[in-house]
Parts: sequence; structure tokens; C-alpha cells
Amino acid sequence: MQFLPMKLPSSSASNFLFSVFVLVVSTEAVIKLPGNVTIPAVIVFGDSIVDAGNNNNLKTPAKCNFPPYGRDFMGGVSTGRFSNGKVPSDLIAEELGIKELLPAYLQPNLQPEDLLTGVTFASGGCGYDPLTTELASAIPLSDQLQLFKEYTEKVKQMVGEEGQNRIMKTAFVLVVAGSNDIDNTYFASRVRKLQYDISAYTDLIVGLASTFFKELYGLGVRRMGVFSAPPLGCLPSSRTLGGGKTRDCANDYNEAAQMFNTKLSAELDSLNIQFPDARLLLIDIYNPLLYLIQNPIKYGFEVVNKGCCGTGTLEASIFCNQFSLNTCTNVSGYIFWDGYHPTERTYKILVSSLINKIANGFVCAGSPC
Repeated sequence: MQFLPMKLPSSSASNFLFSVFVLVVSTEAVIKLPGNVTIPAVIVFGDSIVDAGNNNNLKTPAKCNFPPYGRDFMGGVSTGRFSNGKVPSDLIAEELGIKELLPAYLQPNLQPEDLLTGVTFASGGCGYDPLTTELASAIPLSDQLQLFKEYTEKVKQMVGEEGQNRIMKTAFVLVVAGSNDIDNTYFASRVRKLQYDISAYTDLIVGLASTFFKELYGLGVRRMGVFSAPPLGCLPSSRTLGGGKTRDCANDYNEAAQMFNTKLSAELDSLNIQFPDARLLLIDIYNPLLYLIQNPIKYGFEVVNKGCCGTGTLEASIFCNQFSLNTCTNVSGYIFWDGYHPTERTYKILVSSLINKIANGFVCAGSPC
């Protein structure tokens, strides 16, 4: 998207423009933010869980801008979101009262006002491990970071340096990665399994994750939420590949995810000490999703071990398409949409249970972080 050169506004003009833009695009928050906390924007990095279409024009198998993806999205449009409807980045932005949808930064019709309230740079197939992203022909985190730098310059043109710094400091920045590293690069392809045991590999990807968080901090980000890995062994595709004839949850996948989460939590604690003016928050996805899988009837789910698309045992991305046979009609009864990604209904339940923890996570000792 092209922006015409703009004269940087004065400090007072910058404050006025910032307030007007936020007022125009905001929606009513579902939750009440604690204390004096304000969150003007949601900015997202990572993988397919929060990709809203950045992969659409890439030569990659990790894309989904075709039916049946988006079947229950607004107008039934396949936007490139890896679900039947909205994804967590949309739902978080909506629950925080920022906007209803969080657009992909590379979306062709992205509007200037979209920038001020946040975008997603996420790319399906991405991981902390550069090899993971290379195998999927996705946008690596390093390139997502370069796009973010480009984005911040555009924001600065619109609201001035003071306004841009304010957005960076108070925005909620979400990072969702690690699942592809463990599931695809370590277990499915076995590329890294030939080089590392799982303890050494989780050390590697946590170290790479930490470097990325530090780079974000260096660019002015002060509020970061980081998704843990989910119970990877209970994904339909993992059950098929590692769950035996009965397709049980694959224990080795889940143990690897738990090991990664424990190390990631410790690293975030360390970074919080290193950067006392910032707040890095681990958002536990593992336990809430596992609880849904283990207690489906409580939430009205009927199918936990298959996705809605096709056979539901393996298909995802380009293998889940309009020619997939036996795609379900009662998607509300399914926890998973395809072999890897949850349904919009599952995401809504998870985000609803986490949103207060996310908001409260940015209050430190009675003061906003």
C-alpha cells in the first residue's frame, strides 16, 4: 500500500489525530480494563493461528484463501484465516473494544486507519526456528519484524513520533509461534530430530524466541503476550501420525509442548526482571484447550479427535479444499476445523476465558505496565 509523503504533525496535532483515529475505529469493550490501562492497538506476530491472509499471495502450501475456509466468516469469504470464521487475533481485538477484525498487514485494501489500531504480520507455517519457516515457504519472524519497522514508519507519518511511541508503548503485542517447530519440524518431518533430542531442541527454540522478544523491546514494545504451545498431541493430525491405531493423543508431542512451555515461562520471567519497564506475559493455551478436549459435553462439543473438513484426520491448508469429501455440516459440534486448527467456536471459548487474564496481566503493583 502506498502512502503519500506527509509533514509530521506537531505534538498537539499528533495527540488530536491519535485521539480522533482511535475514537473512530474503536468498538465497545466486552471487558472493563483495570485501573488506568489503555490498549489502543493489537499487533500480532507468528503463525497460522493468527494469520489473517498474509500468505495469500505467497507461493506456499500454507495458505487457505479458498473454500471451505471462511465458511462462517462474514459473507462466507475465504480471507486466508485458517478457520471456518474468526481467529484469536480478531477475537482479542474485539473483546478489548479496539475493532471487530484484525487485518493482515499485507492485505491489498488495508486502510490507513487500520494501522493505528493494529494489524497482524503472522504467516501460516512460521516458527521460531528459521528452518520451520523455510520448510513451509512462509514469512519468517525476521521478515515480520522488518514489516513491523515499515509499519511503525507509516504510523509515525500519520500521528508523529510522539503518537507513534505512545502506540508502541501501550499496544498489546501478541506472539504466537512454536507449534510448527515441534509438530512439523521435529516430529513430522524429523529434520531436527536427527540433530537434537527434544530437550536440546526446546532450548534452541526458546532461545530464538527470547531473541525475538528482545528485538521487539528494542523497537519500543512494552506489552507482550506470548501464547504457549497447545496440547499438540491431541490435534487431529498428530493423533493420526503419532497416536497409534486408536488415534489417542500422542504423548510424546504433548510432553514436548509442556517442556517448551515450562522453559518459555522461565525465560519470560527472566526478561521481566531484565526489562522492568516492560511486561511479558505467558498466555497458557495448553491447559484450557486440553480441558475442552477432555470435557467436550460440558461445552456442547461432540467430536474431539477429528476436524470438520474432509475426513478430519489429517487435512489442513491446501489439502482442506472445496473438493474435500465428507466435510461436516454441524461445525458447532467440532472442536477442530481441520487437522490442525480449531473452529471459531473453540477460539471464542478460549479467548473468553483468557481475556481478563490478558488485561489484568498489564497491571503491575497497582499501576499500568
